[in-house]
Amino acid sequence: MRRFERKQNIFRNKDALGESYRPDQIEERDEEIEEYMDALQPVVDGWEPNNIFLYGNTGVGKTAVTDYLLDRLKNDVADYDDVDLAVISVNCKTLNSSYQVAVELVNKLRPAGGEISSTGYPQQTVFKKLYKELEAIGGTILIVLDEVDSIGDRDELLYELPRARANNNLDSTKVGVIGISNDFKFRDQLDPRVQDTLCERELQFPPYDAPELENILESRAEVAIAADAVEQGVLKFCAALAARDSGSARQALDLLRLAGEIAENREVDLIERDHVEAARSRLEQERVEEGMRELTTHGRLALLAVVSKAAKEETPSRTREIYEEYTALCDSSGTDSLAQRSVHNHLSDLRMLGILSAYENRSGSRGNYYSYELDVPFTSAIEAMSDVLRLNSEMETIRDIASMNNVA
Repeated sequence: MRRFERKQNIFRNKDALGESYRPDQIEERDEEIEEYMDALQPVVDGWEPNNIFLYGNTGVGKTAVTDYLLDRLKNDVADYDDVDLAVISVNCKTLNSSYQVAVELVNKLRPAGGEISSTGYPQQTVFKKLYKELEAIGGTILIVLDEVDSIGDRDELLYELPRARANNNLDSTKVGVIGISNDFKFRDQLDPRVQDTLCERELQFPPYDAPELENILESRAEVAIAADAVEQGVLKFCAALAARDSGSARQALDLLRLAGEIAENREVDLIERDHVEAARSRLEQERVEEGMRELTTHGRLALLAVVSKAAKEETPSRTREIYEEYTALCDSSGTDSLAQRSVHNHLSDLRMLGILSAYENRSGSRGNYYSYELDVPFTSAIEAMSDVLRLNSEMETIRDIASMNNVA
């Protein structure tokens, strides 16, 4: 058995390519930072803070810029004796209602051992406990709700918090809410009264283009990668792949990090293009597998229906065509099928997870409809599904069809 030995031929500081790394300078977001600073200016001036809503795809810098600016803000307001600022951050990914977010906030503010149960209280009672904790802190409080779209339409807290002082739930404490969402449609789903308050200032973070991603990679690589350990053109290739797919800096950084790990495991001293290709394939399969872990049985069957249509070279496919394939798979597996509308919802979820792409077709008097296709390679999808679904004969049939049609 080989020994565990330290590898340092590729990476100087691999953590600099990780999600938790906070760079000294944010690259390629100057305009967004200026607009964000303007929205935060009332805090410095001692006034009631704006409520701010940020939206954009995953990995485009919303959370990174927020952390960066709030750190700067806390340092800068320390020069003013009349500004007492506190920042409370909650990731709502695992929280699906205002009630759960309020409980999480109360428990963040209370000392260890003083937490409240996540069930058993009327919602307004939890809100009152939250106001009590906020009032105890006093001053100006910014509450950051990352992935706020996870709470869906159960958005009472988003209405209550910005109005807490006006409604006499808080006395002197000034509260501002910063909502961060990956879902462009979330704002439109909010109660109009919530839109008026939460979206007081809106900031959109567009996807990065390839040159912007290359600049970000170059900046991080200076910290993360050993000298002369990256083949010329590799950073440009990583940037191009990520820009073409999602415009996500996180994806570009993950590609470079994993390519470096693959190079190290192959015991070479240089990250080359084929290491990036291998990293892309592995990340795509992991994306499907991760997405599938969040799916129900019917969500997986809906995905398998799209995979089956792709094997027949029949994608993009309309929802009703995918539904026909889905019901056939349900029959094969002895599963009761859902209504077409429910399957459409599962297809929308797969789109949100980045596994499917959707195209809206406008057909005039006949109405609009969506067509779907895989947004990951066919082989990545079918390999990931083979580990999850127990439809062996169906999977083999799909593989055979794909092979005949030279689908890869």
